[in-house]
Amino acid sequence: MNISKGDQFKPEFLAIAPNNRIPAIVDHDPTGAGPPISVFESGAILLYLAEKTGKLIPQDLRGRASALEWLFWQMAGLGPMAGQNSHFNKAAPEKIPYAINRYERETARLYAVLDKRLQERDFLAGAGRGEYSVADIASYPWTKNYARLNQRIEDFPNLQRWQKAIAERPATERAYALAEKVNPAKPAAPLTDEERRLLYGQDASTVAGRR
Repeated sequence: MNISKGDQFKPEFLAIAPNNRIPAIVDHDPTGAGPPISVFESGAILLYLAEKTGKLIPQDLRGRASALEWLFWQMAGLGPMAGQNSHFNKAAPEKIPYAINRYERETARLYAVLDKRLQERDFLAGAGRGEYSVADIASYPWTKNYARLNQRIEDFPNLQRWQKAIAERPATERAYALAEKVNPAKPAAPLTDEERRLLYGQDASTVAGRR
């Protein structure tokens, strides 16, 4: 989906993702057969896949509860706050010091929450040293680009250790290699007015089909 070109507003995509945002998936082989199942929102996708495969989520009650806590913590906190940090630092047409300071400080606070959680454990959820799960998968991308968010990773040594361990996992390496193939890194260029409108200029009229 090329969201800078407006692919997210095509009817066939809106049938899968009514919030006109990525990511979204379609499972053509759902458990128990039947018609395909579409799922939108990254947290819902991760949880759906974990439950389907029985992997990447603790199977005991307490471990599962902690995985869900940290998964939803990312969805409600780390992702939105770091996203606003990136927007006001990199994409906003004007620099608003209050907004930049607000979201940089909140990103730092959330990084500190992660750092404290990882003080005596390897991963976010599960018993003992923790168990790698969807909670880690959801949070990792929002720490990988810490420099873009004006954060010093050295200030969070436990987070830094956890981040390095995840970066070295073979599946992580494969995923980011594929991302680079599909969407190669290129020098940052100013957004065109149309790209800015498509990415950041939507309102209620978009949902009504009057974008």
